Amino acid sequence: MLALDTNVLVRILIDDPQAIDQCAAARALASAAGEVYVPQVVQIETVWVLESAYGFARAELAAVLETLLGNQSFVLQHADVLRAALGEFRNGAADFSDYVILTQARAENMLLATFDRKLGKLAGARLVPVA
Repeated sequence: MLALDTNVLVRILIDDPQAIDQCAAARALASAAGEVYVPQVVQIETVWVLESAYGFARAELAAVLETLLGNQSFVLQHADVLRAALGEFRNGAADFSDYVILTQARAENMLLATFDRKLGKLAGARLVPVA
């Protein structure tokens, strides 16, 4: 099994006219491997790249994450965390990475301390007061 870097996963997921050869190479590599491992940090970075570089909207990002979760060829690190974070991300206001962090804190029965006002309003998070 191969572990994927963010740039390879992005090329598998989207048709980038500026990187046709890379898209083809990434897809061929994944196909030949059968299963590919996607570390959690790559999941988070992929959402950031698709949003910031390709202009994906929240619904499009959610669809990509659903694709990853639904495809057995992708072995996702902490898939349970991804699934829970995605559930909140769909209708929430915080960034996807914030939901991942919050989900992990909850899984460890910890309160998440944050200065992020959006995140601080969510169950399991506490806004750190500033004097």
